Amino acid sequence: MKGNFMRKRKVLIMGAAGRDFHNFNLVYRNNRQYQVVAFTATQIPDIEGRKYPPKLAGKLYPKGIPIWSEQKLTELIERYKIDEVVFSYSDVSYEYVMHKVSLIQSAGADFRILGGKNTMLKSKLPVIAVCATRTGSGKSQTTRKVCEILKKMGKKTAVIRHPMPYGNLAQQVCQKFTRLSDLDKYKCTIEEREEYEPHIERGNIVYAGVDYGVILNQAEKEAQILVWDGGNNDLPFYYPDLHITVVDPLRAGDEISYFPGETNLISADVLVINKVDSASPESIKEVSQNIKKVNPHGIIIKAASPISMDKPELVKGKKVLVIEDGPTLTHGEMSYGAGIVAAKRYGAEKVVDPKPYAVGSLKEVYSKYSHMGALLPAMGYSKKQIGELQRVINSVECDSVIIATPIDLGRILKINKPSVRVGYELQEIGKPDLTEVLSKFVKK
Repeated sequence: MKGNFMRKRKVLIMGAAGRDFHNFNLVYRNNRQYQVVAFTATQIPDIEGRKYPPKLAGKLYPKGIPIWSEQKLTELIERYKIDEVVFSYSDVSYEYVMHKVSLIQSAGADFRILGGKNTMLKSKLPVIAVCATRTGSGKSQTTRKVCEILKKMGKKTAVIRHPMPYGNLAQQVCQKFTRLSDLDKYKCTIEEREEYEPHIERGNIVYAGVDYGVILNQAEKEAQILVWDGGNNDLPFYYPDLHITVVDPLRAGDEISYFPGETNLISADVLVINKVDSASPESIKEVSQNIKKVNPHGIIIKAASPISMDKPELVKGKKVLVIEDGPTLTHGEMSYGAGIVAAKRYGAEKVVDPKPYAVGSLKEVYSKYSHMGALLPAMGYSKKQIGELQRVINSVECDSVIIATPIDLGRILKINKPSVRVGYELQEIGKPDLTEVLSKFVKK
C-alpha cells in the first residue's frame, strides 16, 4: 500500500505549443511526484513529432519528452497507463472541453485544468495584461494602444507576448525582438511576425519564447512596466496588476461560452467592447448585459477598429483576392475579417474565391475550417506552407490583392500582382477610455 501511495502519477499534457510548456515548467518540471509521459499537440499544423528538449525539460527528463498528435490521445492514455491528463490550450467551446473530458474519462484517466495560482509568476514590476474572450477580438491593437499611452506618460515598457514556439524549442527559450531583422534571426512564422512586427515598427521591445521565468528576469531589467500581450483567449502567465479583457460583439455570447475566455471576462478590471462600429446594437447590448452579470464592477470601455487602406484606387471596381489573419479564421472561427470589410467599403467589383486554387496544406485548411468565406488565410507555419501560400496568391486570377494581415507579406513573399495593405487601430468611443484608466493606474 505504501509503495503504491508513493508511485509517481503519470501525466499527459494536452496543448498547442504554448500554455502546455508553461504549465509543465511551473508545475511539473522539477516535481518528483509526477512523471510527464508526453505532450499532445493540436490547433497548429505540423507541431507534433518533436520533443520537449532536455535543456527545457530539466534533470528529471534527460531524454526530453515526446510530443504526439492529439489524435493519439486515448491510445497514449491506455498504452502508458496515464493517471492524469492536463488540458492546456485555449479558445475552445465549453462543449468541446466536455467532449474531451468524456473521452479522457472513458480511457480511465483523471482530467485537470490548472488555475492561476499555480501558473502565474509574480513580477517585481507592475504588470498590465491584455487578454480577450476570443481569438481575433482586438488584443493586438489594444496592446499597442496601451504601450503608446504609457510611452506618452514617459514610462518605459517591455511587451511580453504569449508563446508561439513552433520551431526549435531549445533555441527559443528566451527571444528578444527590437528590430525587423530579429524576425529572420529567429526564423519566425507568419503568425509570429503578425504579432511582433507592428510592435517593432513602433519601437516597442518584445519578448517571447518558451521559459517565461527566464523571460521575466530579462524583461524586468529593461522596463518600468511590463505589458502582457495575450494569445488566443488564454489567461496571463504573470499576475496582472491591471487586467484588460477585449470582448468581440461580432461573436456575442461567446464571451460566456468559450474556455478560458469567460475567466478573463470575470477577472478583468477593464473590459473593452471592441468593433462597436461594425456590430449590431443588439449584439453590443447582449455583450454588455453578459459582462454586467458576471463582472458588475468591471470598467467598460467601448471601442472601434476603423479600417484604413494605403492604395484604395487598386480596389475600387476591381476583382480582388483577400488575405486575412490566419488564427482569427481558423480556431477563432470567424468567416471573414478586416479584408472582406475593406473590399466592400472601398468598392471592389468582386472578391475572388481562392479555394479552387488551393494546394497542399491549404486544401486541408479549407476542408477543416469549412466556415471560411471567399478569402485566403495567411497560413505560414513552415517554409513549405509559406511556399504554398505564395503559389495560391500568384495563381488566383484577379486584378489586385488585399493584404489584411498586420504585416507586410511582401517582405517574405514574391507577389506577382499589385497589392494594398489594410490597417486597423483601436479607437475608443466616449468615456471612460484607456488614457483615463492608465493615468489612475500609473498614479497608484
